[in-house]
Amino acid sequence: MLCMSSTGDSGGFFLCSCSSVASSKWLDAHYDPVANLYTFSSCIALSDLHGDGENKLVVGDLGTGVCNMKLKVYRGTGLLSESTLLDLPTGLVSFPMDLHEPRTPAIAVASGPFIYVYKNLRPYFKFTLPSLEANPLEQDVWSQAKEDMIDPMTLKEMLEGLRDKAEIPLSVRSLRFLMLEPQEMENFVLLHKEQPIRRQTVITCIGTLKKNMADEDAVSCLVIGTENGDVYILDPEAFTILYKMSLPSTPTLMDVTGQFDVEFRITVACRNGNIYILRRDSPKPKYCIELSSHPVALVRMGKNVVVGCTHETLHGYTQKGKKLWTAYLPAPVTTMALMDLPTRGFQAVLVGLANCEVHVYRDKNLVSTIKTPDVVTSICFGRYGREDGTLIMTTKGGGLIVKILKRTAVFDDRDSASGPPIAQSIRLNVPKKTKLYVDQTLRERENAVAMHRAFQMDLSRLRLAAARAYVKALESSLTPMSASLTEPLKMNAVVQGLGPSFKLTLNIQNTAACRPVMNLAISFLYDENLYSMRTAFFKIPLLVPGLNYPIDTFVECLSDKGISDIIKVFVLREGKSAPLLTAHINMPVSEGIALN
Repeated sequence: MLCMSSTGDSGGFFLCSCSSVASSKWLDAHYDPVANLYTFSSCIALSDLHGDGENKLVVGDLGTGVCNMKLKVYRGTGLLSESTLLDLPTGLVSFPMDLHEPRTPAIAVASGPFIYVYKNLRPYFKFTLPSLEANPLEQDVWSQAKEDMIDPMTLKEMLEGLRDKAEIPLSVRSLRFLMLEPQEMENFVLLHKEQPIRRQTVITCIGTLKKNMADEDAVSCLVIGTENGDVYILDPEAFTILYKMSLPSTPTLMDVTGQFDVEFRITVACRNGNIYILRRDSPKPKYCIELSSHPVALVRMGKNVVVGCTHETLHGYTQKGKKLWTAYLPAPVTTMALMDLPTRGFQAVLVGLANCEVHVYRDKNLVSTIKTPDVVTSICFGRYGREDGTLIMTTKGGGLIVKILKRTAVFDDRDSASGPPIAQSIRLNVPKKTKLYVDQTLRERENAVAMHRAFQMDLSRLRLAAARAYVKALESSLTPMSASLTEPLKMNAVVQGLGPSFKLTLNIQNTAACRPVMNLAISFLYDENLYSMRTAFFKIPLLVPGLNYPIDTFVECLSDKGISDIIKVFVLREGKSAPLLTAHINMPVSEGIALN
């Protein structure tokens, strides 16, 4: 078993291992089932808060959901500090906000309509979202209530009518008023009627965007998504709105890449089940990805976007919305995070599942599975303390799990992956388009209708020719084959002689793989005025597969007029009238006449 302890003020880890976990890729560094950490992946971050090269764990703790919401900072296995939050945190990020020395990042906590910025673990700035336009009809109704022109019950009826029909939603004050009991309405009106109507939105997700440099410690802007479908980019120093974009639905998940002054992409999963991609040159979404089920988690891996959905699936898309692959999971997704190891050139996606497992996917290939004692609710991977490959997880019961990736760990894409080989996903080296190809493409576009009609005409003629050839083959019985799948037979006929006597030989073969055929008979149908046969009916012996059975009979020509006719041959099963095989034999012209 592995154990871990803090090594004094350094916050490092002391690890010991035994052979029972020698085959695992991870070292079990720490597990505290009663850490009382209730959070999600959007409210957890690793950051070098003091500029000493040692990353701390920063967690926005949800508490009970009503009280005990706190901002906690961990170093090693111990709690370094905690601060009380006034409301539930919806997101937490670490970002460098200036170039002042020492270069220590700030912590931004989104909560309600506010962003609380902490510098050196102390409150530094509070940003408030701009107020939205209030409904003028709602303002007029409250003005009447202020002047005592209407009673509380009339006010309720008028607000209910506005709520159902108005294009602009009601303010929080009106919505709270509509929830009150009749005896509480009068006191609520007396308390609030003098205050102006304000409509405030709240923050649903938060991210960071590099300002003008791609360095790891470069100054970054805050990117926030709001309940009314707006996305704001904030200046990191003055906290003013630099750019505003709009979405058709409320954003819930966000991933940001690029630089504000150069080019950036914001990938947003919305509450309507779609994913939208925003770019610098457009205030509206550039691309849209329509999902079959609602997204649970969103991670960008290189130039691709990986989405975990409610229907126990994991999808990979390009940054333009083209679907690349789908992986089916054994349980619902609870959370996801990016696993990035730049020193090894390795990137993967960590997927927390409801069956107490964490799967590691590289593209659609499952490369590792981690068992956990409880359902994981948040995942964070990165540098913790002085260890680069640290995996930090919190559980549904409030536990804290810390694992460290072994330096000897190797992830094989074929460890437990199923499906087509990896080479199938490698793009082919398609040659460049030639001028002849471009000219032909333009010709096809200009004459598409005429070419389609000509193709359909040629196809119809081909089908007609094939049908005629098939009918002709049946009528002439050039290569008679059985039409029955249960009795696979093949027969050909040979006529020998100049006449008036002919020798007729039938070669019958059973084309089945291993099953013999029995109880068959042969019957001849001919013009009795032209021909006579010594035996016009034969019983066929048992037909062994693969062997050729010749059957001989003699035909006498009775006419001296030099004419010939067709003799029909039928292969039947005893007791059945429908033939299994039919053949037509064209008899040659006789050189003489049979003598009676």
